[in-house]
Amino acid sequence: MEKTVALELRHLTKTFGSVTANKNVDLTVYRGEILAILGENGSGKTTLMNMISGLYYPDSGHILIGGEEVVIGSPKDAFRYKIGMVHQHFKLVDVFSAAENITLGMKDGKFNLKEAKKKISETASRYGFLLDPDKRVYQMSVSEKQTVEIVKVLYRGAEILILDEPTAVLTPQETEKLFDVLRRMRDDGKSIIIITHKLHEVLALTDRVAVLRKGEGVGTVNTAETNEAELTELMVGKKVSLNIERSEPKNCVDRLCVSHLTLTDREGRKILSDISFTARSGEILGIAGIAGSGQRELLETVAGLQKPDAGAISYLDPTTGETVNLLGKTPVQIRDLGVRLSFVPEDRLGMGLVGNMNIIDNMMLRSYRKGRSAFLNRKDPKNLAERIIESLEIVTPNAVTPVRRLSGGNVQKVLVGREIASSPTVLMVAYPVRGLDINSSYTIYNLLNRQKESGVSILFVGEDLDVLIGLCDRILVINSGRVTGIVDGRNAEKGEIGLLMTMTESRRNPAEEGREKQ
Repeated sequence: MEKTVALELRHLTKTFGSVTANKNVDLTVYRGEILAILGENGSGKTTLMNMISGLYYPDSGHILIGGEEVVIGSPKDAFRYKIGMVHQHFKLVDVFSAAENITLGMKDGKFNLKEAKKKISETASRYGFLLDPDKRVYQMSVSEKQTVEIVKVLYRGAEILILDEPTAVLTPQETEKLFDVLRRMRDDGKSIIIITHKLHEVLALTDRVAVLRKGEGVGTVNTAETNEAELTELMVGKKVSLNIERSEPKNCVDRLCVSHLTLTDREGRKILSDISFTARSGEILGIAGIAGSGQRELLETVAGLQKPDAGAISYLDPTTGETVNLLGKTPVQIRDLGVRLSFVPEDRLGMGLVGNMNIIDNMMLRSYRKGRSAFLNRKDPKNLAERIIESLEIVTPNAVTPVRRLSGGNVQKVLVGREIASSPTVLMVAYPVRGLDINSSYTIYNLLNRQKESGVSILFVGEDLDVLIGLCDRILVINSGRVTGIVDGRNAEKGEIGLLMTMTESRRNPAEEGREKQ
């Protein structure tokens, strides 16, 4: 059966100053297929999709829809040609309902919200989405917000859908549900383009894979005829080892002890309830859980960013041998106590880095308090920035480029590199490889292992169970703010962890209580 071309790109080129984001890219997308776009961070994937969706205008080249050349100068143009993009960072108004967000900007002439809600519900149910049109965005989970974004483009008539990192913040269960929906959409004749770094998902979901390297197309392959090793080599240009080299813990001692930690939010809801665990030097303690189970709040509380209601947080100083109480201390007070604790937060540009500042200035955020002088030493941060750029292969014109201009993966590498460079004894990382290509991800895994081997105690919050099992020595599982188990990473199975992630209080096994105190 002959395929029908939905979208064709010919010699598409886009530059930003001296940086060429895309160069003479050719791409064909067929109706009724799921196409993955792969490439390292900074390879031009998102830029290419932004030209298709009207956010950027190409410097040269041609875009054809259904065989006819079109000009897409804005997202409104893209919608006119039935193209819709779901961005990695959702573009929703928190205080609006799902229906209000979906219809925002469409209220031309007579508008009937009741009829719109009916159509929204019909669109959602057609593809298997569960969506309450009246629910406010601020009340939604991450997967519900993504559902709103997808239904929004479908409601507006999109036949070509672009999804940028659609599973980056989803649990394995939510990811599988999304895949089922996307397969239904494909079978209904939709053309779906996915930007992702998760090769196992690419192989499980897509029909074809197009690979970009340094802004240029290097090939398109049928998914059924390729594998992870070949795709990685196409992306990087050389063979890459895809094995996490987990070393055995040595000379482990208790470094951080958390006991009966409880945290309540401003609305009186229990976020953390009676959390207890010990993190040891020279090991990686993984933290697994469904999104929103309290992982972020747990690390923020240990780091001094949230004040708990009760419990104890103690740190054993490796230099003096003394125990230091961290409970209720601010990050500055923790640092003044001599505690070398580093934190890579989930929100890289909201909490970790300042987007409008350049890479050098973001290095200085770690050390500016030392001098307390109007004349700050910029030499050391400059050297550090250049060292991190080189060692982590950060794609940037130079060290004075504002961080907001970097791709998401390169922003993450700047943040992780800065925190590791501070020589911590406790390193807490929340989703450190989210948005990173596979080569960069393994670079981060190896960095964490080197830190572990030097005696650092590492807390690793991750979403990929295969990585948690392959990298971590022990895995702490939490659900709804409670510990449901601690398992040995070397003997753990995904099914076991999945059950613990969804275990309710009434189903907990009393035998697990002993494991929580490990």
